[in-house]
Amino acid sequence: MAITHLDAAAIAAEVEGAPCTLLTLSNPKTAKGEGYGYLTAILHLAPSSIAGFNVCSGATEGCIAACLNTAGRGGIFEGIHRARVRRTKWFKSDRAAFMLALEREIAAHVRRAARHGLDPAVRLNGTSDLPWENVRYHAADGFYGTVFERFPDVQFYDYTKVATRFKRPLPSNSDLPFSAADGNDRAVSVALEHGARVAVVFRNAARPYARTWNLPDTWNGRPVIDADAHDLRFTEPGGVICGLRAKGAARADVSGFVRDVVPS
Repeated sequence: MAITHLDAAAIAAEVEGAPCTLLTLSNPKTAKGEGYGYLTAILHLAPSSIAGFNVCSGATEGCIAACLNTAGRGGIFEGIHRARVRRTKWFKSDRAAFMLALEREIAAHVRRAARHGLDPAVRLNGTSDLPWENVRYHAADGFYGTVFERFPDVQFYDYTKVATRFKRPLPSNSDLPFSAADGNDRAVSVALEHGARVAVVFRNAARPYARTWNLPDTWNGRPVIDADAHDLRFTEPGGVICGLRAKGAARADVSGFVRDVVPS
């Protein structure tokens, strides 16, 4: 049975303690990046305010309801939600220990990628929208800074709905497309004007629960690329629309977060 947001809130009230691991490699979409030369590790937290505090400050009503937290295995297995809540609570309650554990796992991921002849990539906001460029920590060897500075040879990337994150230059090894949602059309326009990629979730108006169908060639005059082919947005040109097919609860969206299109 699928896990609802109410179920997840109940889990958050009872789950305590640090998780065994922070990063995962089992996301089917990020796994596609291996064919493009990248091995991606992803951090999944409990989105929005499920764990008791907000890790998605730019969330809209529609994106909360349609969150990818409900897609794939995350919409089926309660244990996945429990792990995400644990990670999120640990991030909040003991930031220093969390960041040191994250550092160790990123370092291990770099070694793992090298063994497979792949470049390491890390996505820290799999189901959150935290400004990691502002999260600094102390390491045992005296380092003080962000994970971007600690791992300059790792490609980090995410999606965001927080337009203010574009006001200052992002780290050179961080890529950040903007996510379209219900009610943030003006922010979408600003992002495109600044050359950013914009991720848009589309739904097949004729067959809303279809899994495979052709995305539109353009949207609002901008070329659309198939962003379901892989998750490596940093390999794509700026100013394009990264088209994503609605998944999980997004297929039933009525907020305007998902854009209906008629495939050609």
